[in-house]
Order: sequence, then C-alpha cells, then structure tokens
Amino acid sequence: MTSDNEIEKEIGAKGLTAPRVTLAHIENTIDWEYYFTADNVLPSATPVIGAGKGDPRPSLRCLTFCVLVLKNGFTVTGENACASPQNFDAELGRKVARQNAVNKVWMLEGYLLKERLFNDASVSYGPSRTKEGL
Repeated sequence: MTSDNEIEKEIGAKGLTAPRVTLAHIENTIDWEYYFTADNVLPSATPVIGAGKGDPRPSLRCLTFCVLVLKNGFTVTGENACASPQNFDAELGRKVARQNAVNKVWMLEGYLLKERLFNDASVSYGPSRTKEGL
C-alpha cells in the first residue's frame, strides 16, 4: 500500500503543479482530534434493540472512533472495528480510525477546491459561461 507521503513525493517528481489538495493542507485544516471506544459512551447510550441479550461491552471495546474538529468547526468521524477482541490494539485502532476520518476530509477539501476552480473559470470566461457549459 502506498502512503500519502510516497504519493506526495511522486507528484513532486512528476512536476504536477496544478492546484490540488495536499497532505499538509489536510493536516492544517484539523484543529482538534478526539479518540474513544464505543464502550466509553455505553453508560449514556440507550439500546434500541437487543436489550437483555448479552453483554455488548466486549464488542463495543473493539470499536474505536476518531472525531476531527476542523478549524471551521465542522466535525468529521472515522471508525475502526476488529472482529476478534483478541486482535484489538488501541493504538492501531486510533491510527485506522484517524485515517478513515482524514479520508473524509480529503473528499471535502477536494470538493471545495473544485468549486473554487469552477467559480474562477466562470469569472474568467465572463457572464455567458454557465455551469451547464462546463
């Protein structure tokens, strides 16, 4: 699997310089990050179905959440779950949950960049240029 840093290096080596979202930009959008496992919220959660059918805590201990609070106040979440409680590793769970959250930020920031480029192109070509014309 190729890492984000390896991809950044390859983009630089190929001289691709058009506007794009970078890993540094993504990291710069993050203001806060929080991690917890689902069993941490169990005391305040109300089960909707399954009440009384065993103890859910072993499964909930294996479900890790990452909440990223972006600088504009928007929140993005990432999750990680393992099928076997014996395979649960808190540090690895946080890493995977964070990567899943960061992937969502890539999508959001990619959309914002595309929208900016679209609006800039619309202005450049004047009022006769419409969204349908792109």
